[in-house]
Amino acid sequence: MRKNFGVKPYTYPQPVFIIGTYDENGVPDAMNAAWGGISEENRISICLDPTHKTVSNLVKTGAFTVSMATESQTIPCDYVGIVSANDVPDKFAKAGFHAIKSEKVNAPIIEELPMCLECKVLSWEESTCTLIGEIMNVNADESILTEGKIDAEKLRPIVYDPCGHNYYSLGKVVGKAFFCGKELN
Repeated sequence: MRKNFGVKPYTYPQPVFIIGTYDENGVPDAMNAAWGGISEENRISICLDPTHKTVSNLVKTGAFTVSMATESQTIPCDYVGIVSANDVPDKFAKAGFHAIKSEKVNAPIIEELPMCLECKVLSWEESTCTLIGEIMNVNADESILTEGKIDAEKLRPIVYDPCGHNYYSLGKVVGKAFFCGKELN
């Protein structure tokens, strides 16, 4: 037997994105966003409420970064999701984050989060709360690379559970993508 839940934003896993922007004075800001994903090979789509300071920042600057929240940074990543920069202007610093200026877009890279997408704003639709960004570059700290590739076991990204409101770390490898299904041929 199955149970119906109605219309809910329940997908698994939901990545935990930390969106980075600069305000009009060059002050870095970050927010936690879990409703988003890749919408084309070089685009990311994220649902953001228009009341966020981050949204007004990215509309003004035309740029943002998307860092992957990590297991070791769960607490500061959650903090930037529960505190508004409209109320706490220095929340970026209070989270213990340090900004590195992106070379590709006018937005901060968060030093403590080792993987980041540098994006320019393609569109922002307030009526649907939809941000679409073009990925201009992906950068990663060498500490999470294995043989020159991003290693998920070293990155240790966390995911969001929309039903239980918990964060989870990724588990073990269970199969090789685009290969293990060949067993059924």
